[in-house]
Amino acid sequence: MGCAARPTVRLLRLGRVPYAEVLALQDRWLRELQAGAGAGAGAQAPGPSGALLVGEPSGPVYTSGLRGGLSPEEQARVRALGAQVWATGRGGLATFHGPGQLLGHPLLRLRRLGLPLRRHVAHLEACALRLCRRLGLPDARTGPPERPGLWVRRRKICALGVRCGRHVTSHGLALNCCTDLTWFQHIVPCGLEGFGVTSLSEELQRHVTVEEVMEPFLEAFEETYNCILTSEENAG
Repeated sequence: MGCAARPTVRLLRLGRVPYAEVLALQDRWLRELQAGAGAGAGAQAPGPSGALLVGEPSGPVYTSGLRGGLSPEEQARVRALGAQVWATGRGGLATFHGPGQLLGHPLLRLRRLGLPLRRHVAHLEACALRLCRRLGLPDARTGPPERPGLWVRRRKICALGVRCGRHVTSHGLALNCCTDLTWFQHIVPCGLEGFGVTSLSEELQRHVTVEEVMEPFLEAFEETYNCILTSEENAG
């Protein structure tokens, strides 16, 4: 008996892009996957098992989750600093996205992949952990259930927030590569008092760009999800 073929997941490289465009493209793909066919596939075609959107926010953005967000006073303050504020349907509380941060939004058909939602979240953490190991950061650890994401001691380096509707996931992870961490000082990231944030550049004591970590992250994604990423010519 031969080995079962690995599922395919479309890879959409967005580059440096406004966060609003990430959300718009995510919504488009989410609707099509939930309808039973990937973008560009016929109504009867099985389509891919999902899509992976990867990119870097081009400007500062604060986002809220299902558990809460910024107060009106906080929103006014960060907007005055030049940041946008977006409400999202992901899990979690408020966090920051901006230049120097790797965004990974897997839109996956969990049933086709045979993944419960909890395992999908664990896989996202595992992807980030594999990446940190490859870059020479052995101190990175996953957190307990009440503190999801990736941590270096008491400082978060990778935030997670997902959503699932009709067995298709959206949103995902945000890994700080060379992010300006001062933006986090204007909020309590993810509602966690007494904890800090960090980045790959901070921990490795050198400038680590999103471009540098992209290929190792994609390799880690394929290994963790046991899938094949297929490039999409036009991500827009």
